[in-house]
Amino acid sequence: MMSLAENKTPLKCDRCENPSAYTRKYSGESLCSECFSQSILRKTAKTISKYKMIQYGHKVCIGVSGGKDSLALLHILNQMSKLHHFKIEAATIDEGIPGYRDEALGIVKQYCTKLGVKHKVYSYSDLFDVTLDDALKLRSGKKSSSCAICGTLRRRALDAAAKDMNADVVATAHNLDDAIQTFLINIMSGDTERIIWQNPEAADSNRIKPFSHIYEQEIVFYAFANKIPFQTEPCPHMDEGIRTQMRNFLNSMESAHSGIKNNLYMSALKISSQMSPQGKQKSPCLKCGSMCTGTVCSVCKTLNGLLGA
Repeated sequence: MMSLAENKTPLKCDRCENPSAYTRKYSGESLCSECFSQSILRKTAKTISKYKMIQYGHKVCIGVSGGKDSLALLHILNQMSKLHHFKIEAATIDEGIPGYRDEALGIVKQYCTKLGVKHKVYSYSDLFDVTLDDALKLRSGKKSSSCAICGTLRRRALDAAAKDMNADVVATAHNLDDAIQTFLINIMSGDTERIIWQNPEAADSNRIKPFSHIYEQEIVFYAFANKIPFQTEPCPHMDEGIRTQMRNFLNSMESAHSGIKNNLYMSALKISSQMSPQGKQKSPCLKCGSMCTGTVCSVCKTLNGLLGA
């Protein structure tokens, strides 16, 4: 008698006759590698179109760290740019973390060369006269986490890169998981005013997140399916803040209740769309002139706290 294991037949792709390589638990759809990749490409294009993220003739500065998300975004936008007539360039931010960023810089440089995409590195030391490691040594106690300091400087570094490239928009590879983690962190920290900026229609018009509707797990599979090289070494500071705990919590919830991440993201969008942007108008920072929602921008506050600038 044939055993149950022997009786099993491989799943086929729901969109073609090829063997299935990935099953979306939240939808029950099984896809081969090619159909899966096309679905991610279409989903990214739909998000860009829905929120008018990229216009005809735009130049896009893509923040490429060397991780799976940013290199997958580079891979997709490179394909789209040839069909939809916009230009792309890649910017990598070097925080100055010894033994960590070097591997990523090599991967990004080689991959950009392969794709024929112009690439440039911008460092904290050149832009702010301080590396992340220097900043962490200078901070008093641990009131400010390494991620908070790094994130503040990274956003400004990408702005500088975009200005240097004369780019119209900055594209980052923040995905659906990143968005819901940030949403819950803002709620738990009492910083609910920040939730409004999670609405793509209220966010800075020159900052775009084409992966905002896509699960992190799906971006991982896209990278493997398309043989995209990426850095596997995690940031040595990644566990200092609450984000890793939030990621683990949400992953466990998704494992037990498929689709819960997507539901939470839809809830975050609904809440942010109902919030009024009143009181959040931007004006020039009194110190550096950059646009901000207060009198002094977060970068100047951070550097002043570290360097007494």
